[in-house]
Amino acid sequence: MSSLDRKGRKRSDYGYFLSYRTRWSDNDQYSHMNNAVYYHLYDSIINDYLAKHCGVKATSSSVIGLVVTSSSDFYRPVGYPQVLELGLRVSKLGKSSVTYEVGVFEEGVELVAAVGGYTHVFVERSNRKPGNMSSEIRAGLEKLALVGGKL
Repeated sequence: MSSLDRKGRKRSDYGYFLSYRTRWSDNDQYSHMNNAVYYHLYDSIINDYLAKHCGVKATSSSVIGLVVTSSSDFYRPVGYPQVLELGLRVSKLGKSSVTYEVGVFEEGVELVAAVGGYTHVFVERSNRKPGNMSSEIRAGLEKLALVGGKL
């Protein structure tokens, strides 16, 4: 999907949301949110969803997700003191991998300010060899997976 297609994302394109109150330290010298903070936000909503809806525990899961690719497209600057709303959806779900898309919205604004995310490949914690995600993880991710272009 091209960056231009993602630019038109709306809140209704996402199935799970998490709010984030920006901090002064999120801004860079140009008075907008530093690019690295966007990746912090992507990681936060994805891991929040995995913990709450997929049974992923930081220390007890035998299968873990490793990030193998990531991306971010920026459309409008955001920064302190804004409240952001992050939307999450699953754009691709395989046997041992999942691609997440996160929309970053300004509070009360319908169109995205940025779209990004990453792909997890699930591996065995003990040896880092490819492993299948558990049925609990799969069931949680399927709730956000695109079917026929809609959630």
